[in-house]
Amino acid sequence: MVKPDREALKKRLTPMQYQVTQENGTEPPFRNEYWDNKREGIYVDIVSGEPLFNSTDQYDAGCGWPSFTRPIQKEEIEEREDRSHGMFRTEVRSKTADSHLGHVFPDGPGPEGLRYCINSAALRFIPKEELEQEGYGKYRKLFKTTGDQ
Repeated sequence: MVKPDREALKKRLTPMQYQVTQENGTEPPFRNEYWDNKREGIYVDIVSGEPLFNSTDQYDAGCGWPSFTRPIQKEEIEEREDRSHGMFRTEVRSKTADSHLGHVFPDGPGPEGLRYCINSAALRFIPKEELEQEGYGKYRKLFKTTGDQ
């Protein structure tokens, strides 16, 4: 994937999506698309389409942004030191498109104890029913249940 230039991204993304992914912005908590999403599916990078997170790893952290215990593919996530706003945090970026996604904190559940706190504006949600038609069929196995064929 070749990342589109700034002008192409400004035309394709909403102002909030552009601010978050390209200018390291943060959307408002509790007023974003996926903070309380309960549907099954995967989340992909809004810029590149690379799979990033799975709804089975999503949980309600009470912070107002979608939170996950781990990425689908660790190699698609880059972590960088972030000392902006007078804080010390670990920024999370997508490797392929270099999109700012959010931050990771060491206060999550699960075996690794991580909370990936991600901006909805950096994501596109693909419901499990649409995985095949959207080109993500190989991720359907993440949602197999006894009733599935």
